[in-house]
Parts: sequence; structure tokens; C-alpha cells
Amino acid sequence: MTTRNGSSPCGPRWLPVAALLVISSSSFATAADRQPQPNIVLMLADDQGWNGLSVAMAPDVPGSRGEIFQTPNIARLAAQGMRFSNAYSPAPVCSPTRISIQTGKSPAQLHWTKAAPPERGHRLLEPRLIKDIADNQTTVGELLQKAGYATAHYGKWHIGGGGPGEHGYDEHDGDTGNEQALQFTDPNPVDIFGMAARAEAFMEKNSRAGKPFFIQLSWNALHAPENALRATMAKYEKLAINANDRGKRAATAAITEDLDTGVGRVMAAIDRLGLTKNTYVIYMSDNGAGGGGGKRGGLSGGKGSVWEGGIRVPLIIRGPGITADSWCHLPVVGYDLLPTLCEWAGLPATAIPKGVEGGSIASLLTHEGDGMVRRPRDELVFHFPHYQSDDGPHSAIRIGPLKLIRFYEDDRVVLFDLSKDIGERTDLAQRLPAEAKRLRERLEQYLAAVAAQMPTPNPDFDPVTPQQTREKGNKKEMKRKKKA
Repeated sequence: MTTRNGSSPCGPRWLPVAALLVISSSSFATAADRQPQPNIVLMLADDQGWNGLSVAMAPDVPGSRGEIFQTPNIARLAAQGMRFSNAYSPAPVCSPTRISIQTGKSPAQLHWTKAAPPERGHRLLEPRLIKDIADNQTTVGELLQKAGYATAHYGKWHIGGGGPGEHGYDEHDGDTGNEQALQFTDPNPVDIFGMAARAEAFMEKNSRAGKPFFIQLSWNALHAPENALRATMAKYEKLAINANDRGKRAATAAITEDLDTGVGRVMAAIDRLGLTKNTYVIYMSDNGAGGGGGKRGGLSGGKGSVWEGGIRVPLIIRGPGITADSWCHLPVVGYDLLPTLCEWAGLPATAIPKGVEGGSIASLLTHEGDGMVRRPRDELVFHFPHYQSDDGPHSAIRIGPLKLIRFYEDDRVVLFDLSKDIGERTDLAQRLPAEAKRLRERLEQYLAAVAAQMPTPNPDFDPVTPQQTREKGNKKEMKRKKKA
């Protein structure tokens, strides 16, 4: 996919893969010659929506920041670096995004598109999932190890496979999942401050040894918001101006501020160790916030849906050559990080594993958001053939400003122009039938090309059984599996 700021973000220009490799090899070599290998700290929040910070994610969308949240450290990070207004998580749920970031491949290609167990009793059957990262998948940790980096992964791993130590990480917290968040309370809510301390120790040890480092901090927050510091929780309960701001909403704001404090401690450690000028800091979320409905920060949908509210997320990057308080408005996605980090590390394009779908965004960062992202395909596809929101199994494709969503239960499509309608309110499918047909065909071609798993008809579906009864059965099944 080739995109340029100021023109169609995903235009019709295509390049053969061999040509892409030649171009990328040249840019990689240039990056390696320009400066010593930089340190890299990737911070991934959990379930933090596009408007989940006190700093805006789009300059012209007031709802792209959350008024209830107070995140001064992340605001400072944004002031020192670049914000991406069109950043996407690879999936609308957590573990598919995590495996995608590690491998540079889409969840559709990886056959890992959901985190929760499948629901039963619906019109369609959800496809089988892979729930462990395979040994033959090369991770960004393994690639950076080969480039001479010390690597660490702290916090939520959630992709099995024996844990981070089996997949390229020298130091780690083990094969962890959501349970990690529940074990830590005040004075170390969901292990935020413990993770920050371990990261600081790792940075100090390797800076003394003169070795570049890569740290992924997969924060457990915003899980278990009730575990927030008691003082922070009390602060937001006191600030609540109505009943809706109390309880869970106040807890979410409290754990968000605690997370911001942890981010601030990591940034302070980088400064204290004298590493700021040669360290990239990346802040991102694994998916959108909340459930599948509602209007969140001007966006439709939420976690578990491929509407913008489920997949558009905060992305902020600070580091060498990045202009302070700058913006990029090109569409980027989480699996772009692997080739980006490899370029920073000086790895040649030939080192990028087969099947990687992301493109390096390094040049965007050093050209104030202007430039191109070269990927093997023009389109960005988000495939969720599952039940988790009211939409049922559905997929989306974005090409340029146009985005099409296909719903598999009734084979319906909707089409939006995101440049004019970020909230996906006005369906253009009937008004622009040729464009709807084009995007639908491209979506189907992509899914076939990566052998994506699809929902299938349920021969035992009982349309008479009330949906509420089926949902109760699904919840019981999920509780049973958690206990097992």
C-alpha cells in the first residue's frame, strides 16, 4: 500500500514485492548509516479507546480527547513527538492485536481473530481459532535480538507459545494473561509501578553495558479498574458531577491516571539515564474501549466491532528526528511497527520474514507526517468473523478515505467516507454502488488470498429460542471455561 499525505491515503499505485524490497533495503541502509542503533520502548495499553486520554488524537475532532481523564505525562509525550490521527489496532480485541504486532501479520492471515471463547446458538458458527503463537512465527523480539539488542517484555503476553522467553525476549514476566491484572492492588495497581521499575532496571543495566535495548511494556491497565490506587479513586469520585461519573466510570478514570503515572516513571527513567536523544518511545492501545455499541469520542462502535470505535486507537511516538508536537494523518496500523523497528535497528529488508503485511512508518516520523507507507497491498482489512458485539460476524476494508463493512448474517454492506464522516453516520452504499462493489470485491479477494477463516451456517440454529436465552448460555459457558 502506498500512501502520501495530501492525496488519497491509499491510492491505486502498486509495486511488485521485489521492487518494494529494493526500495526498503535502501532506506534501511540509510537509517543504519545515519546514527547508532536507537533504544526502543513500546508501551501498549489495554482497552483504551481513541478518546481515552486528556490529549486529543485529532486536531479537528473535539471528541478525540476524554474530558474526564487526566493524563499529563502522556500529554507531555505527545508534545514531544508525533500523534497519529488515523492509527488502527490490527483487531478490535486484545490477543489478535498482540500476535499481529509481534509478527507484522494481520489477524486474518494468522487465523487468530478473537480472544474470548466462541459463542453458541447463533445463526452462524464462529471459525476455529489458533490460541498459541507458533514456533515458526518470527517475532519482532527475535529480529531485534539478531540485530544485537537486549530484549524484554513486561506485563500481559496473552499469546501462549510458552511465553516471551520462547519467542525472542531475554527478560519477561512469563506466559501471562488477564489474570495478571487482578493480582495487584494499591500500592501497585495492576502491576503498573512494578513494570515501570523492572523496565528502569533493564534500561540501566544495558545502557551501562553499551547495548541497545528493546522493551515492550504491555500494560495490564485498563483491566481491573477497581484496583486503582485508593487516593486516585477517591479523587475521581469527588470530581464526579453526576451519578454517571461515579462507580465504573470513576474507576476507569482512576486507573487511567495511574497508568499515566507509570508512563511518566518510564519517561523519567529514560531522562535520568541520559538516553532521551537516542530512544524511541511508542504509546498505543490494543483495541477500542467499551462494548460494541454507542458513540465514543465521535466514533461508532467499540471493542469487539470493526466500526471505528473498535479499531481506531491512540498512537504517539517520540524519538530521534521526530518534530515536537507534530501530526500524521495517514492511515497506519499496528503491524506496521515490526518493519519500522527493524529499519530503526538497521536490519536489511531481506531480514523481514515472508508474509509480513506491514510497512515501515519511519520516514513519516522524520518528515512531519508526510510521505508514503509501502505495504504489499493497498487495503487495510479488519476481519472479525465472530459474535461479540450486536453486529455479529463482520469484516471491514479501508481504501483511501472509503471504508466498507460487510455483515455476514444478512450479507449486508455499508459504505462510509471517513474524510467527511468519521462517525460512520451516513451510509453511501446505495448512493455509490460502484464503489461499494469495488470495495466488497477487494475485501473478498484479500480474505481469499490470506486463506482467512470464515463463519459458516449453523445447522442447529433455532430461530425460536430467544436471543437472551442464548446469551445466558454463552456467559455460563465462558465462566465454566475460566474455572477449568
